[in-house]
Amino acid sequence: MKRVFVLCAVLALMAFVLPPKTKTKVYLIGDSTMCEYEPERAPITGWGMPFKYFFDSSITIDNRAKGGRSTRTFISEGRWQPVADSLQKGDYVLMQFGHNDEAKEEKYKDRYTPVPDYKTNLAKFISETRAKGATPVLITPVSRMRFKDGVAQETHTDYTAAVYEVAKQHNVPLIDLDKMSRELYQQMGEENTKLLFMQLAPGEHPSYPDGQKDNTHFNEYGARRIAELVLAGLRESNVELINHLVKSNNK
Repeated sequence: MKRVFVLCAVLALMAFVLPPKTKTKVYLIGDSTMCEYEPERAPITGWGMPFKYFFDSSITIDNRAKGGRSTRTFISEGRWQPVADSLQKGDYVLMQFGHNDEAKEEKYKDRYTPVPDYKTNLAKFISETRAKGATPVLITPVSRMRFKDGVAQETHTDYTAAVYEVAKQHNVPLIDLDKMSRELYQQMGEENTKLLFMQLAPGEHPSYPDGQKDNTHFNEYGARRIAELVLAGLRESNVELINHLVKSNNK
């Protein structure tokens, strides 16, 4: 009888054991400045790559960003729907588009998205994120490197303004990465800013024997500096996610 009683007691306690807490997922959706790259393409690095190392074990970063994608093609290629279907209450979606939406050149016509459609697409991401009990965060497109007379120039005027309008209309946290990155470039100066980007002399790196002169995409150092700006933006916007940084980064 004693053994039966103990067994019943154990079973009763097990019935009240809470299920293990599922991890919070943070989905990153965007373009080549955010996406993952294969090791053989190093040192090119999307800022989403170092971003995932800032958070503790309660957070999973799921980087769905893809090079060459605009808001329109991210939807039309079926890249958004799997994210929307997978979202759980408490998750986050950090969205940064604009580089490809604004590309009007003939060779990029398949990705170009006029500003009104860009705003509509961002609103779609926001509403479908919220419908699942998840939190959307808007990020303006990170600035390209362009200096004139020693001054870092704005490179996404219309699309950054559009993100502000959408954020205000839908009351969404906004990280102005366009402005923050330009301020970083200005602080560093034109020559030192090149250290953030894929600026390689011929023969400098075995993966790029002919060199590289890229004012849009970052190397490992640049990607980490940009990821740190995104973290600063999360702090400024009081997004709860910032409370899940590993201790060494939670300053």
